[in-house]
Amino acid sequence: MRVDFYQLSSDTAEVAIRKIATKACEKGERMLVVSADDAQLMRIDEALWAVEGSFLAHGPAGGPHQDRQPILLSDRTDPANGARLIALADGVWRDEALGFDRALLMFDEATVEAARVTWRGLDTAEGVERAYWRQDGGKWIKAA
Repeated sequence: MRVDFYQLSSDTAEVAIRKIATKACEKGERMLVVSADDAQLMRIDEALWAVEGSFLAHGPAGGPHQDRQPILLSDRTDPANGARLIALADGVWRDEALGFDRALLMFDEATVEAARVTWRGLDTAEGVERAYWRQDGGKWIKAA
């Protein structure tokens, strides 16, 4: 399983999730986006509608047809849509993410210390590959 740490600098979590979700959908992957912040989930919902030339099919956990949504927005880590990719948009690590094939932890200046603690905590986790991504001129660059 892989955990990708995304340090947000020029993009917000909403914009970064939209970019990543676009690529995931192009590959036919399902994605679970988690945040305990209802306002952030609403902003992500709006961002997914704002994809240039289209929108990304998505819906809220507990909503109609949640099991068929390519992208599911939730405050919990239950992949009701069968997702194997989880994005933790609020910068809060949840150990349940280790049950997915890939986890994305979005973090900014407010959550950078918690991300460092999570990085160190996963150092000895068996079967976990970590990667650190930072933004450079609007592009994501793998730094570690």
